[in-house]
Amino acid sequence: MTFLRRKEKPSFEGGGLILFADVPGAMGAEKILKGVGYGIKLVAPPPALRKGCDLALGINLAEQPGIERALRQKNAEYLGITPLGGEAQELLEIVKVVDFGDWVMVRAGNMKLAFDKRSGIIANTSGGGCPDIPYLHAELVGKKLSEAPRPKDIGFTLCALMLERALEECLTIWQGGET
Repeated sequence: MTFLRRKEKPSFEGGGLILFADVPGAMGAEKILKGVGYGIKLVAPPPALRKGCDLALGINLAEQPGIERALRQKNAEYLGITPLGGEAQELLEIVKVVDFGDWVMVRAGNMKLAFDKRSGIIANTSGGGCPDIPYLHAELVGKKLSEAPRPKDIGFTLCALMLERALEECLTIWQGGET
């Protein structure tokens, strides 16, 4: 079993986190902010900063006024924006990759997606406890990575979001990108 190395995590030094009460709030804010061009990253905040949701958005604090305006215009709810510093500086990486020879498994949060390296066919999904997992599994397994439906478009839970992250990483690996 070989662990593939990921590129170094983007640094949010001097940056901050937007904290949320729930997963749908974090997912909605991510969509809003990416849609208007902000460079943000969905992250797992350090336990000391969690306020009700295991997801946060890493942001550049210099962009905070514009980010707040964009979220306000769309009536997006969030608990607050906090600067990173000290012990809170380390964001938790939510994606891990394992190479099993003929297959690669990508874990994002508690969800896993495995694919055949030669064909790009999704061999399995597993993990989580959300109600849409059986549906997501049925829609993805047996399909090529590039032809599979996007979990974020057909699911509604944190498990769907994490499966989306795993699929994105799998696509990058299969298309020869760095991990």
